Amino acid sequence: MIKIFRKTRQKLLAEKKIGRYLAYALGEIVLVVIGILIALAINNKNQKNIEKKTEQTYLLGLKEEFLTSKSKLTELLTINEQNIEGAKKLLALTNLKDSLPSEQELSKLLFQTFVSDIAFNPNNSLLNEIINSGNLKNIKNTDLRIMLTNWFATLEDISRQEKDLLLQRENLLDMFRTNQYSLETVFKDAGIYAEMDLTQGDEPKSNLGLLSSREFKNKLLMFIVTSRATGDIHYQPLMQYLDSILDTISKELD
Repeated sequence: MIKIFRKTRQKLLAEKKIGRYLAYALGEIVLVVIGILIALAINNKNQKNIEKKTEQTYLLGLKEEFLTSKSKLTELLTINEQNIEGAKKLLALTNLKDSLPSEQELSKLLFQTFVSDIAFNPNNSLLNEIINSGNLKNIKNTDLRIMLTNWFATLEDISRQEKDLLLQRENLLDMFRTNQYSLETVFKDAGIYAEMDLTQGDEPKSNLGLLSSREFKNKLLMFIVTSRATGDIHYQPLMQYLDSILDTISKELD
């Protein structure tokens, strides 16, 4: 089409028909502009398709990451609740005056309550990559971008609470780092010595004196309160936040 315009324009110029020459020249320019606009439109469409595919790939990966993190948090909530229940049983034993538990019952309860520490370790590999590479802009949903950005600040708050809980747990375990009480007795009665094929002492020291210790009771109370705060004030809201992220991602994938 442009070649036809050009030949006609050259013929008109030779015949000195300036008016018609200008009209054909203008038509040629219009065709070139239209061609450029069409090419740009096609390029923009292709670019948008590429960006959409990239976004969908990121969203699918993020969904898997946050589902894994949710599974980890669910497990932590269960462990934390078990620790609280164990600590409450120990607290109840400190209030008994006559019928004390057996040494083995106490050892098993101590082991079950304090064997597991609490630390949330979410999967953030892809999210870190997206943010560090500057590709968060490929996530079009503004609310989702804000939630993903705030995720790390939320985790810092969780980490501070977990450190406080770890401190309370260590305070209790410190009582077994003295000559007054015996970790060996706990491990023996809980079956750890047999499981690890360790040599047992002849006369394990009794830990029943813990139940009349004001220090033990005070530390136990602090552990229970901190564990409850970790679950109710930190982990539960974190679970809700995590669910909000997953819900938003799912809507963007539909």
